[in-house]
Amino acid sequence: SLCSIKMARQTKLSVIVPTYDEVDNIRPLTERLFKATKAAGLTVELLIMDDESKGTPQTEKIVKDLIKEGHPIRIHVRRKGEGRGLSSAVLLGFSMAKYPTVLCMDADLQHEPEAVPKVAEPVLNGDADFSVGSRNVDGGEVAGWTMIRKVISLGATILAWPLTSCSDPMSGFFATPIAVVKRGKQDCNAMGFKIGLELMVKCKCEKVMDVPITFRDRVAGESKLSMKQNILFVRQLIGLYFFKFYHILFLSVLLLLGLVYYLLK
Repeated sequence: SLCSIKMARQTKLSVIVPTYDEVDNIRPLTERLFKATKAAGLTVELLIMDDESKGTPQTEKIVKDLIKEGHPIRIHVRRKGEGRGLSSAVLLGFSMAKYPTVLCMDADLQHEPEAVPKVAEPVLNGDADFSVGSRNVDGGEVAGWTMIRKVISLGATILAWPLTSCSDPMSGFFATPIAVVKRGKQDCNAMGFKIGLELMVKCKCEKVMDVPITFRDRVAGESKLSMKQNILFVRQLIGLYFFKFYHILFLSVLLLLGLVYYLLK
């Protein structure tokens, strides 16, 4: 939980970006991120958590070039067989982070790097234990989506709303202290696609703050969303409902058994 005495503002941030064949986005993401965070007075490191793909050799070369240019960036490549998937990549990145506050964002530039300082600000200031870049608050918006995509996203969001106070529980653009991650990491399902939602529920975040963002359309590369990911999301939701409301379910079953016993006496 948050301390009753407000701590001094933190200025150090580890940014974790899971990637899979995002060659064309690495350089613009890095350059825009460090320009924005430098202007905001933040000390930032960037961790690229790359699941091996045909683009991995080129991604590694780009990162080496960026390091030579003075950018504090690291890359960790998970070879095939070492683990796959966005959520497990993010959790691994958090465990490798150098600074006590971490931020997760996508590599495809749908999350604007310029928004990183304001998304991290509530956590860095000690005003929240979890902050989310939200499309669903005043000032937030989605750019370039078709109506069907908006409807599907809204449906998934409505299904997740009972689990958290966050207006955009589908968001993968979020910040939190490492101390909060450690609170529930052992309970996290690393197979889920929505790691932000997983952490909010499993880490029992008490003060979640929404920060308005503009969610852009993908600039380069291909979307990784598939029917398999949709199925994993449904399974993830079921697991989170059991985790959060198991005591209510347990009492309901007891009451039902009691009612059956009474009626059959």
